Amino acid sequence: MMQQQRRALLRAGTTVDEMVRVLADDILKGLLPPGEKLDEPKLAERFGVSRTPVREALGQLSAMGLAERRPNRGCVVATITDHRLTEMFEAMAELEAACARLAAQRMSAGERRALSDLHQQSADLVHKGALDEYAAFNMQFHSLLYEGCHSGYLADLVSTTRSRVAPFRRAQFNVLGRLRKSWDEHDAIVTAILRGEAETADRAARAHVIVVSAASASFVSDHRSSTPEEMSDA
Repeated sequence: MMQQQRRALLRAGTTVDEMVRVLADDILKGLLPPGEKLDEPKLAERFGVSRTPVREALGQLSAMGLAERRPNRGCVVATITDHRLTEMFEAMAELEAACARLAAQRMSAGERRALSDLHQQSADLVHKGALDEYAAFNMQFHSLLYEGCHSGYLADLVSTTRSRVAPFRRAQFNVLGRLRKSWDEHDAIVTAILRGEAETADRAARAHVIVVSAASASFVSDHRSSTPEEMSDA
């Protein structure tokens, strides 16, 4: 029954995304340590799929910097360096700041109401401590910012970058007290956009991503582990 459900998901085009999410979370939590081989047959058996979607999932993990191809070893879990993580979030901060600034200038009245309504509704998730639900809301919230900037090219750039840092952004919500702080940071962004204060929205969005970066790095650091081979290579 479970295998049929997994194969049904494959036909619906969601299995690869689910595999990426599960494997990325396992890597960030240290359940799959640096240097561990990501064996295609074993992963195909674990998720009840063929090796083709497994290869696609591994390709996405490689694009995120969570996996890498090595000669004679295939795909292995990559070492997440602090420098690389900082670079990724620096780029994300600049792109999101630009989106927020333009959204404050270009969002229609309807778009502003939709953003505000979504933000206010998410307060209930904070009160409940609903991590997974809030993470899903967070994706939707930032998507509205990207759409609201009314720049297709910028939206494409920020969406591509977001897909690479998505596992790290999701991990931040495991940090104690992060949900409430995230909501407060969103509130500053929304308030600036509703008032049409472009530069304030820019600063609020940039500050938000910088805090996200620190929370994500803290989570990764707390769960980081190294195999003997990785330690010797250092």
